[in-house]
Amino acid sequence: MKIRSCLAGIALALHLGGASALAQNAYITNFGSDTVSVVNTATDSVTATINIPHPPSGRAAPFGVAVSPDGSKTYVTNQFANTVSAINNATGTVATIAVGNGPSGVAITPDGSEVYVTNQTGNTVSVISSVTNAVIAIIPIANNPLGVAVSPGGGRVYVGNGFGTVSVIDTASNTVLSSFQIGLIPIKGVAVSPDGSQVYVVNGSLIQSPQVPQTTNSVSIIDTATHTVTATIPVGMSPFGEAVSPDGSKIYVANTQSNSVSVIDTATKTVTATIVFGSSPSGPSGVAFSTDGTKVYVANQFSNIVSVIDAATNAVTAAIPVGDLPIAFGVFIQPAKSEPKFAGIPGTPNCYGQSVAALARQYGGLNAAAAVLGYSSVTELQNAIMEYCGG
Repeated sequence: MKIRSCLAGIALALHLGGASALAQNAYITNFGSDTVSVVNTATDSVTATINIPHPPSGRAAPFGVAVSPDGSKTYVTNQFANTVSAINNATGTVATIAVGNGPSGVAITPDGSEVYVTNQTGNTVSVISSVTNAVIAIIPIANNPLGVAVSPGGGRVYVGNGFGTVSVIDTASNTVLSSFQIGLIPIKGVAVSPDGSQVYVVNGSLIQSPQVPQTTNSVSIIDTATHTVTATIPVGMSPFGEAVSPDGSKIYVANTQSNSVSVIDTATKTVTATIVFGSSPSGPSGVAFSTDGTKVYVANQFSNIVSVIDAATNAVTAAIPVGDLPIAFGVFIQPAKSEPKFAGIPGTPNCYGQSVAALARQYGGLNAAAAVLGYSSVTELQNAIMEYCGG
């Protein structure tokens, strides 16, 4: 049985950048120049550029990106080369892993052990061992998989597909448990709330169509217990990447054709702000939070700029030049440690019992709760509750 824990400590890894070794870095995939720009988030400056290997007669086209929870590695999908680059963040060395056709999205389990890659034109998901950098499983997925995210407990992987479906993968068996329809619009970004109770999918299209059952260019909120859509929130034109704040209170959505970012309040399920990047085409694509949640980084593929947003004021505070056509689709900054939230009050004697009772009522038993929330066993869920209730 695979043991996964969202409570494992996250150690700061040594990063490229000399004196700024303890700073968090953003790893920006430059689709047009076959490079990754390393941005120091303390100084908001590029400290290194990593060349991505490509075929002798072709290009790599780096697209998706995910930084491991401990910050030691970055995985980059190369759409034209059908490979994944595994970057050692301390040394900048790159290992190349062959995967399926058109690798696009990438996500890493909370314990850092496995990497899930959507092969968009190959209709598969490749599973890579982070220890060996070898593909250990290939999972068939219909309809052009693109966005991918892992539950906080590590037990479930959610994949957004090209014809409006979401596939759910069980990480213990690496098989598809179920697929359900959201609409007919291609799903781009996929993210999971910090408590694992909701999945956020970006429905992105360049056209408006009356034939679809949900608003084109929107974010759908999915209840992970029932796989039902609880809200659909209109955003800007051609939304692509998204990021959830570490506390789960906000979602930032990059609207490529609107040159804007929509800010969604997850409590009210409404757009509370729209950040516009001027009148010239910028093409916001990838978006990620700094680990402490104070800043938001947006890769703009048309302007070759990474914009930095103050999460408290939603003001743009910096514009960082990077490589050609930055996409940065995924979690391109080391993710914040995900602390589960349960029903009891940490530090109180009855916290554990209250939490267990609430989960049993909500999901019809702890076995169901563990499965839905992404824990590999009831024991692992109970351990998470005890950690939470310890105060």
